[in-house]
Amino acid sequence: MKKIISYKNPELATVKDNKALWNLPKTRRYGYRNLHKINRYGLFLRSDLVLKLEVKPKTKISQIPLVKKMIKNKYFCSLIVGNNQKILFEKYANDFAKDQPQTIMSITKMFVNLFVGELVKSKSLNLNQKVSFYLPKIGSGYANAKVKDVLNMNIINAYTEDYTKARSSSFLHEPVGGWRLPINRDVHLSQEEFLNTIKSKKNRDLKNSTDMAFYKSANTDVIGLIIEKVSGKSLRHWMLKAVEAAGFEDGLYIASDRYGMPWMSGGGCLITRDFLRMGLLFARKGKGVGNRKIGSSSFLDQTIKKVGPKYMNLSINKYLYYSNSTMVSGNMVGHSGYGGQFLATNLKTGNVAAFFSVLETKSATKNNYKIDMINMLIDLVNNKY
Repeated sequence: MKKIISYKNPELATVKDNKALWNLPKTRRYGYRNLHKINRYGLFLRSDLVLKLEVKPKTKISQIPLVKKMIKNKYFCSLIVGNNQKILFEKYANDFAKDQPQTIMSITKMFVNLFVGELVKSKSLNLNQKVSFYLPKIGSGYANAKVKDVLNMNIINAYTEDYTKARSSSFLHEPVGGWRLPINRDVHLSQEEFLNTIKSKKNRDLKNSTDMAFYKSANTDVIGLIIEKVSGKSLRHWMLKAVEAAGFEDGLYIASDRYGMPWMSGGGCLITRDFLRMGLLFARKGKGVGNRKIGSSSFLDQTIKKVGPKYMNLSINKYLYYSNSTMVSGNMVGHSGYGGQFLATNLKTGNVAAFFSVLETKSATKNNYKIDMINMLIDLVNNKY
């Protein structure tokens, strides 16, 4: 019998700068729009009921200087602004369609706020408890940390997430969720197995003695494990509950590990209007279509009142803080996504603004661009229309 010939899947092979082909600058725009088909493992969750949206444009939005600047940028894909069930502004790049899914990357972390809020409200979860209380097999990188500090990106361990460093732990984490091929093709760690390998830094504890957040996507996945252990329900169950409350028109595509556990730290994919619907779910503080409910309104209120460490300096004396798996500035709760995404919701005005773009820099980051993007979205949701 002739030898069966095969080759490595080119979209998942690590080809340059320790990145898979889909995440290289020249192919990233394609990769972000097709990640729901590129990743090896994943789930597609769809709602039975769809949140109805009505187009009621506010022309003054298009005249805002930062809006003009950002939608003309070569990295731009889409911007949508809404309130209640109204679309106030909607703009797409020439090569980007209304029905095109794109990855929201780390913005999937926001869902964890809803799940944790519900468990805290029912007193099933104590945020002051150590992680090892819920996860006895967790490694030294998390064992002695309080759950609230993991939730707030407020610990230090050996896991690194520096997108300018090719060998950062966050890139080495990618085979678990099927974003790249493992070094050894026969080794397939589950999410839990990978997280249990994370250690503390040598000769130091986990305490963050600064006022700045230490952002680690693995933190969110650890919280995901805790959610499953405490609730006795799978993350898939929790995600479907969120999707059905939000009333997505298309649905949520989300990567998972090889064994079906959703990858909560990043990689969900949505069309632009469903991206808005996600933010509107937060604006309603978890009240969903069909009288459904997820999360806790009081926990969301606490999220913006008792913020964690600083995440980013937006201007003089204006900061973005990390709080309960979200990013907070004033009454705005939201999150950024690797490569140029942001979702912003103002819990007082009810306004939501969602932005898709694809940074084609080597590191998929650009600080000034990110500051303009976030300031634009905060201003959009803070205004009254």
